[in-house]
Amino acid sequence: MSSLLITDVALVDGKEPTHIYVEDGSVQELGRKVDADHTIDGRGCAALPGLVNAHTHAAMVLLRGYGDDMVLQDWLAKRIWPAEANLTGDDIYWGTRLACLEMVRTGTTAFADMYFFGPRMADAAHDAGLRAVISEGFIDLGDEERREANIMATEATTRHIRQMGDPRVVPSVGPHAIYTVSPAGWEWVKDYSSDEDLLVHTHLAETEREVIDCHSEHGTSPPGLLERFGVLERPMLAAHCVHLSDEDVALMGQRGVAAVHNPVSNMKLAVAGVMPWSDLAGAGAHPVLGTDGAASNNSLDMFETMKSAALLQKLGGDPTSLPAREVLEAATHGGAQALGLPGGRIAQGEAADIILVNMEIIGMIPAHDLASNLVYAGAGHAVTATICDGNVLMEGGVIPDETEVLGRGLQVAMDLVSRG
Repeated sequence: MSSLLITDVALVDGKEPTHIYVEDGSVQELGRKVDADHTIDGRGCAALPGLVNAHTHAAMVLLRGYGDDMVLQDWLAKRIWPAEANLTGDDIYWGTRLACLEMVRTGTTAFADMYFFGPRMADAAHDAGLRAVISEGFIDLGDEERREANIMATEATTRHIRQMGDPRVVPSVGPHAIYTVSPAGWEWVKDYSSDEDLLVHTHLAETEREVIDCHSEHGTSPPGLLERFGVLERPMLAAHCVHLSDEDVALMGQRGVAAVHNPVSNMKLAVAGVMPWSDLAGAGAHPVLGTDGAASNNSLDMFETMKSAALLQKLGGDPTSLPAREVLEAATHGGAQALGLPGGRIAQGEAADIILVNMEIIGMIPAHDLASNLVYAGAGHAVTATICDGNVLMEGGVIPDETEVLGRGLQVAMDLVSRG
């Protein structure tokens, strides 16, 4: 693998510009200017770890803006589900490539994805050069035949990813939610994730209706139900986590669940609550950040998500809640840890997942506090370089295959909607 030198770049916690030397996919040295195969001039830029999107449905970028400002159930029943019924593997590939393009453009180097046609999701992430934790969406709705089909699809996705041999792309298990997966399905998820040593990625306590129905049917909360099934014993990404009781928070902290805050999607879909970030963190859970899919966001820009999360947590009246440096940590090192991936810090020996943000353009000047500007000033538009595993995916705002991916993505999106 070739070597890379980033010169004269500012670090978020650094006082003076420094140099970053990268070789074999990791940061080898900080501070000394040495010869390298490729050099990026970092003057005027801040370097920070690549951002980690801990919950999305990447190919849903094809449905961006397709039915906004609707009641959730109407949106699902009249727009999303009819379109998804017509999805093909090629749709998923190009939708995921289009999503990866947006992530590269706005500084995301790793993401956790749950959707359909898992092998094609994995192919797209591999071709885009990003890190990804891929799960086939598991929805059996209590039907045994459907459960068996989901089991086969999940196993096929795991096999495909492992046969690819790309260490940046890893499999996970994606049970959709407690109301779409049967007890038998959850039992299989627990056993399979344990046998294969896989992360479990699910939606949890997103709406009040989910909680009410779970209590009515099972006599416990959604987290309580997963504890009953034994699934909380597994490493877990739990998206949304909006409607939690004190007991739920304590349980999730005890189990070390990574709770994924999706502030933009939650506000847009009017889930009528806010994930209790501070309570979860205090209990020992690990709050991180995600965009959700672009059909319910409508952006994959993690800078926007960081700002929204910080502001939404302050809505309760405490301006010190989720300060800039804490949200940056959650979107970088915290996210990487939650996904079981390397990266998240710029230090010797760490994975070279690095982005450069131009701090000398409109909207970034002045930079009295780098962390503050990065979180609160909407820095996604200012990303000029994105590096993953030491590979330069974007430099000077240029992504080599951008034109092709944009063209194919648009074509696939319009064709999908016409079929739906």
